[in-house]
Amino acid sequence: MNYTNKMYYSLSFMGIMVLFILASPAVYADGNPPAGKIELKLELPEPFFGGTPIDYYSPNLEEEDYKDRPPYYVPEGVTLISKDKPVTSSVPPTRGQLKQITDGDKDYGKKSVVELPSGLQWVQIELDKEYTIYAIVVWHFHEGKRVYKDFIVTVGNDPEFKDGGKQVYNNDYDNSAGLGIGKDKEYIENNKGRLIGIEEGVKGKYIRLYSNGNSYNDMNHYIEVEVYGK
Repeated sequence: MNYTNKMYYSLSFMGIMVLFILASPAVYADGNPPAGKIELKLELPEPFFGGTPIDYYSPNLEEEDYKDRPPYYVPEGVTLISKDKPVTSSVPPTRGQLKQITDGDKDYGKKSVVELPSGLQWVQIELDKEYTIYAIVVWHFHEGKRVYKDFIVTVGNDPEFKDGGKQVYNNDYDNSAGLGIGKDKEYIENNKGRLIGIEEGVKGKYIRLYSNGNSYNDMNHYIEVEVYGK
């Protein structure tokens, strides 16, 4: 290869690298978040090691992610606003108490799990006033690998959600819950929980979470739900 060809390939490689960098998500060289935002810091429970491999297939199931979650940024002043807030549900739980869903205990043990009967069921958190909500984190169950079906999260100001509220997450890809076809993915539960980021924010006083059984059995479970807003 002559000198001219070497220069051509070198310049081509550099051009590809420049395009790659420009197309990649923004990386802050000094480690600081975007202006006016802070990193959302979450306290994660201990992971569970053990159990059997999951035996479940769905065309809407995302690939299991073992990596640490990348930073998520929220506006300054955003805090946890759901701690110890009252919780109601579509039917009484068959295990645990609804108040456990906002008590801060995210442990995988059975003492921390709230169970609702089979079928499409919901739990609902009532905040003390309307907030602008920027993130919701949900732990259904993480003592083993499970996928929760028809997982839908809505935010609104009507406690009965007669207007449907604003959906911020919906993985019901076939509308089996009758609340509309969702574009979000089913996922395998783990100790990281599911972070639902709402970058533009959504106003509401009530957060309603639906599910319709899971890949292991027909029951519905919640360990903890955290709502962040201001």
